[in-house]
Amino acid sequence: MNATTLLKHFLFVVLCSLFVSFSSVNAQQAKYVFFFIGDGMGINHVAATEAYLASQHNQTGFQKLSFSGFPSTGFANNHAENRLITGSAAAGTALATGFKTTVNTISMDGTRTKALTSIATQAKANGFKVGIISSVSINHATPAVFYANQPLRTNYYPISLDLMKSNFDFFGGGGFNQPFGKNNDQPSSYLLAEKAGYTITSSLEAFNNLKPGVEKVIAVGPIIDAAAAIRYSIDQTDEDIPLYAFVDKAIELLENEKGFFMMVEEGKIDWAAHANDGATVIQNVISLSEAVQQALDFYEKYPDETLIVVTADHETGGFSIGWAGTHYETDLNLLALQKKSKQSFTAILDSALKVPENNNFKFAMSLVNQYFGLGGNTGLPLSDYEMSLFKEAWNTLFGTSAFTDEEQYLRYGGDNPISSTATRVLNNKAGLGWTTWSHTAMPVPVFAKGQGQELFSGYYDITDIPKKIRVAMGLSASE
Repeated sequence: MNATTLLKHFLFVVLCSLFVSFSSVNAQQAKYVFFFIGDGMGINHVAATEAYLASQHNQTGFQKLSFSGFPSTGFANNHAENRLITGSAAAGTALATGFKTTVNTISMDGTRTKALTSIATQAKANGFKVGIISSVSINHATPAVFYANQPLRTNYYPISLDLMKSNFDFFGGGGFNQPFGKNNDQPSSYLLAEKAGYTITSSLEAFNNLKPGVEKVIAVGPIIDAAAAIRYSIDQTDEDIPLYAFVDKAIELLENEKGFFMMVEEGKIDWAAHANDGATVIQNVISLSEAVQQALDFYEKYPDETLIVVTADHETGGFSIGWAGTHYETDLNLLALQKKSKQSFTAILDSALKVPENNNFKFAMSLVNQYFGLGGNTGLPLSDYEMSLFKEAWNTLFGTSAFTDEEQYLRYGGDNPISSTATRVLNNKAGLGWTTWSHTAMPVPVFAKGQGQELFSGYYDITDIPKKIRVAMGLSASE
């Protein structure tokens, strides 16, 4: 055999080996897919949470979350079709369908005339079981984009009807917002869901009693707020069902030979960031990490068939580790002094001030001391400047401030002035800063582990994330 023949034979063997290897890789697909979305979670929120956890052990640096050490990481740009700074509906549509759309649109094109197909709908059509979980209302923007097609995110009642039509196998977390329609004149969404064959639970006991075999489930947290969301992690007690428990239950009910697709949103990261409430943001990022841990535990059973992707739709708040007043210093351990979310504290304060003898600045500051560890004989000392901020907030609360409406918004974001000042002062003392009460256009982080993880490294657009998941699952391109 001459040299030319040997070379040809060698190349043939190499090409055959590559073909076999390529075929075997592509034959292996992600059978169990977890898609986690930290609404409003930028890399800064992740880093602040890691720094806080390290501070709890008297360490300087960062303590990894369950997902921040994933082998594949990337970043994604997220602008909407008609605005640089996106919103949850447009960004969620991009994450669910792989297409850009206009702000406030739920899985329709930018003209709101054509419905777009979500990866969850496609998975269901291909025989996968599907679960949708959110810590906010289940017909809120992010969960909605995976099963609904509506021109406006505020069409909560029509979105709830789309949920029932989806025939998805598991919904969990928050309840229906506006279950009787905008004017409270429609049949109950819960009643209609039951008629559509869904088993609905709203107590801890009923939730725990859910067992494999039940066909379609809507599991609502036993304690939900006025917007039908489960409570912030910092406010939860043993009476609540935390996000990780919904994930654990969904795994129990959805596991099957064909596989499943599960979207899990920790939506209250965004709500807390809109409020510039750093301690509450961090506790809800920890909540997301705990939920991802359930997926990691499942991954250990099926490492060659499971894909876990963790990302965000946008960053909220312009959150920073570093504030002008503390220069290069931080003390994130101070955030542990906060006992309630800003939202819960506002409710406590409003209720207390309705009692005539409590309606004074001194009593309000005693509550600030109790729930934020600021001032008084036992809390962090307040400087003259910081005390002046609280006095200005008190005057604003009772309409005696000289601030214009614009000044009031920039200082308090439309929230209770005392509550906003308490969270801002504690955040600043810890060395944290905020630039906005809204979203920013910062790219969002992407973390991936499992079958197809290599697809998620790099810097790309947010619309590429569901496309990469489709490839990993062996699904065809979207319509």
